[in-house]
Formats: sequence, C-alpha cells, structure tokens
Amino acid sequence: MALDTLKTRRRHDYRFQLEYRTRWSDNDMYHHLNNSIYYFLFDSVVNTYLIQHCSLHPPTSSQIGLVVHSHCDYLAPIEFPAVVDLALRVNKLGKSSVTYEIGVFERGHEEVKAVGEFVHVFVDRESRKPEKRGMSDELKQGLGRLLVDKAKL
Repeated sequence: MALDTLKTRRRHDYRFQLEYRTRWSDNDMYHHLNNSIYYFLFDSVVNTYLIQHCSLHPPTSSQIGLVVHSHCDYLAPIEFPAVVDLALRVNKLGKSSVTYEIGVFERGHEEVKAVGEFVHVFVDRESRKPEKRGMSDELKQGLGRLLVDKAKL
C-alpha cells in the first residue's frame, strides 16, 4: 500500500473501533509509544473483534489464527497520557487467511498516527495446517462484515 494513501486514512475508513488508554510504561526512552506497543495493540483489536463478532473462543476453538505477516508504518508519535482509537478493517479475505488493516488514531486528532497490517492464517489447532474447508463459517461471516471494497484500498 502506498504511504501517501495510508496517510489519508480517517476513522470512517474502518468498520470496528476499540479504545485504548496509554500507560506510563508504554513510553520508551524517547517519550513516545514504544514500537512493540503498537503490535500489542494490533493483536488486541483483532482478537477482541474475533471473540466478540466471530464466535472465536481461543482456549477451546478447533481453529486458531496464526500470524504469518505483520508490519507497521509509523506516521506520527503518540505519548502518554493519551487515549487512542484502534480502527480495524479487512482488506482481503481468503479461504483460510485474512489481511487486516489497523489505523491508530489519537483521541482529539483526525490524522492517523500509524497504520499496521496483520495477516492471520486459520489452521487446525492440532495439525497447525489449514483445513480443506477453510475457516469456519462464523469466522468468514464475521470477518466479511469488515471487508472493504477493493476500490477503496
């Protein structure tokens, strides 16, 4: 995705949002959110959505999502204390995989501060291989509600 395109992202470009209140310990020695915190946030918004809207129950689900790719484009810093809105959408939905995009917005600011990509492949818990049928119907339907029109990518 072109960086110029990502810089234009706004909250309305995403279909699910989750609030996070930063903690003092989230800051690094340069007094902004540490890079690792962004990945913690990506994991949190994705898994919150999967649990709340896709009938995923991680301790007992027969299918689990393995992260096979992730990256982040940092556009502007965030520092404690701040409230951030994590905004989630699905850019690609395959038979066993999903590509999420996460926008990180600071409350009170319209410009996106970071945009991340996170790819899950859903596999059988035991074999760690994708099932022939692909992901469960509940997962596919729930994730489908976040799928954006390819023309808007």
